[in-house]
Amino acid sequence: MPIGRQLYDFAYIHNFDTRLQELADIAEDENWNYAHTTSIHPNPVLYYYFHHTFERVQEQNKIICTEDGSFCCFNTGLVTIHQEAIFALFTKNTREESEPWRFAKFCRKGEHELTRFPKLPNITTYFDDPSCLVFDARFEIRVNLEHIINENKERFPEPFKTMDDYALQVIVKGAIDNAKERSRRNYKVAVPQFYQGQVQLLLPLCLSNPNIADLALLISKHEGHYRAATCLKLDMAYNNARQLAKPDREWLVP
Repeated sequence: MPIGRQLYDFAYIHNFDTRLQELADIAEDENWNYAHTTSIHPNPVLYYYFHHTFERVQEQNKIICTEDGSFCCFNTGLVTIHQEAIFALFTKNTREESEPWRFAKFCRKGEHELTRFPKLPNITTYFDDPSCLVFDARFEIRVNLEHIINENKERFPEPFKTMDDYALQVIVKGAIDNAKERSRRNYKVAVPQFYQGQVQLLLPLCLSNPNIADLALLISKHEGHYRAATCLKLDMAYNNARQLAKPDREWLVP
């Protein structure tokens, strides 16, 4: 299903980008912009965060309605600078042949509008075993190097995307070996992300400067090993990682 379809089928939201800016204004300070690419949305990271959060709360039945069915809300997973949870509030849409709900406002937990709910919904969750968030240095990483190059070459920055495949494979192999060693020395190097119902890990691929990541190597956990078969542009990786939590500023930053 295309991004946003579930949310837009659920509720009418007038000037969605403006509403998201209102959310950004009341939430604790965070950079919601891309660092490497441009977007038609003023807060692209928040745009994708909100859409994916809605899809997950809907999947987990964490959208709560009032007894009379006139209002509903869900927990955005964001908080104010005072660590007060922020909820998205909706009213029943009375227009015929339209979305069942209409966006009302973002509310802090203590605001009067939420007193009509006897119990407020919890934040959505993405994992049962927290060990999936941490890189296990005992596991080997099996790399499908050919697939990473052949299927993702357009994601590489210049001059790497126009290199001969063999020359690029040599460089990428060295970058992956460095990423393995770096993650073994510091478990925080591996950044968890949530994608298609699974928690995976992201490792930095530093192709020209050992301190600057050019791409993110995606590794998925299997029985006794990790498998790496693709890489992501950094803004794409940050989108996926931010769904779980704001990443540590080790290497993946917006």
